[in-house]
Formats: sequence, C-alpha cells, structure tokens
Amino acid sequence: QVQLVESGGGSVQAGGSLRLSCVASGHLNPGYCMAWYRLYPGKELEQMATIQDVSGETTYADAVRGRFTISKDNTNNTLYLQMNELTPEDTAIYYCAADAWCLIPFLQYDYRGQGTQVTVLS
Repeated sequence: QVQLVESGGGSVQAGGSLRLSCVASGHLNPGYCMAWYRLYPGKELEQMATIQDVSGETTYADAVRGRFTISKDNTNNTLYLQMNELTPEDTAIYYCAADAWCLIPFLQYDYRGQGTQVTVLS
C-alpha cells in the first residue's frame, strides 16, 4: 500500500514562494504519474501539474505555468511543487496524487494525500 504525505504549506505574503513536498511510502509501479491538485473553498479540485515517472514530462495548468515547477527525487521518493510569485488566488488546499494515468479526476487516482493548506496574504 502506498501512502502520500504532503508538507510545506503555510502562510506567505503575496509575491513570495513556498515549496510543497509529498513523500511516498511503499512501492509505486514504474511508469506512474504524479500530480498536484488544489481545492478552493466551494469549488472542485483543479489539477495544477503532473510529472511522468519515466520520461519526466510535465504539464501545467494555465494559471500556474511559469510560476510553479513540479519535480521529483526518486532517491527519496519525494514529489515537489515549487511555487513562486504567489498571489491570494493561489490560496487553497494542495494535494498530491499518484496513478498510472495523469489526465483523470483526482478521486480516480489510486493514491492521494491528505492535503496541505497554502494561504497567500495580500
């Protein structure tokens, strides 16, 4: 069984940066996809970024492209999301997830974290 645990959330002033981490315990099959989603209050989960295991190919939502960077370190089974130039509109709960497929809804991912709160102060 794989468990994903996010960390790194918190409060930051607008224009600042945060780096989220997601540690995976257990075995993930080769070729999996890992993703970051975020949830705004009263809205649906939105996929922010994905990264493929083998190719390293990444995708980003338009709202974060150029500001956020997804990466992973296979030596310590950790997924990262570097978030720069944060705005109050980035305030949300951020979740990581892993599955064989990238472009599926969050709740269909095989493995999902519990989320970490990011608050950007204006």
